[in-house]
Amino acid sequence: MSRSPIPALVLGLALIGCGDSTPLEPATPTPTPDPAVKLYVFDCGRIRFDTLEAFSVADDESDVREFSVPCYVVEHEQGRLLWDGGLPSLTAEAEGWQGEGMQMRLDRTLAAQLGALDLDMGSFDYLAFSHFHFDHIGVANELTSGTLLIHQAEYDAAFADEVTVPGMDPTIYGGLRGFPREFLGEDHDVFGDGRVRILSAPGHTPGHQVLYVDLDETGPVVLSGDLYHLRISREQRRVPTFNVDAEMTLASMDRIEAFVEETGADFWIEHELAHFETLELAPRYYQ
Repeated sequence: MSRSPIPALVLGLALIGCGDSTPLEPATPTPTPDPAVKLYVFDCGRIRFDTLEAFSVADDESDVREFSVPCYVVEHEQGRLLWDGGLPSLTAEAEGWQGEGMQMRLDRTLAAQLGALDLDMGSFDYLAFSHFHFDHIGVANELTSGTLLIHQAEYDAAFADEVTVPGMDPTIYGGLRGFPREFLGEDHDVFGDGRVRILSAPGHTPGHQVLYVDLDETGPVVLSGDLYHLRISREQRRVPTFNVDAEMTLASMDRIEAFVEETGADFWIEHELAHFETLELAPRYYQ
């Protein structure tokens, strides 16, 4: 059915009757407000394993052998947070896979990727790492700014006179020793408004932690650190053989899962390559 022309005609006559021939100015578009919180995802390497036995997963239970190694940057109105630092940048100096048994590759350093955002290694107000294993803290010695947010137990283990935690190597992160730091309670509200929170989840390492980010459009997400490495690890509560405390790990799983259910957060297993490959990478972001 066609529309009647009468309403348009009436409007036209009304405008003529106003006796004002000044053309109407176009409306100024209302600027879109900048998101309160942005989450950037970076590809900070890959790790490949011959066997999953160290993750308490039999090789015939999963065909996964390759893990993603991400880094994240959280932008908030009150500051900028780096979460996890990927593989050491030196890994990128050689092409392709390196090593045997456990192989690594890094095609592009975090520093190179930050350039697309006009950022560098001195652009951070806060630094937080899920834990101090080499594949989560690889850029530590390149950082030049930021307050380190860490649990006392992790700091003590990482900077002990004799480091006994598997996967910790002070030569990778020793530069952080002189940084300003804040020792956290069980949980920590980074910017004071509940939008970005560090949650204690020890067991994998003495002071392991996960990150909660509340995004306006995407919704809340929890970044796992190494609470889990694979989907089967989460589904069946598998504890890697190299975790420092199995019982503490299981308690942390219970606590974080309860938090995820309470908040309705989407849980991102950081090392799950299948999920990582579905994500938008920087300079795009989640909001």
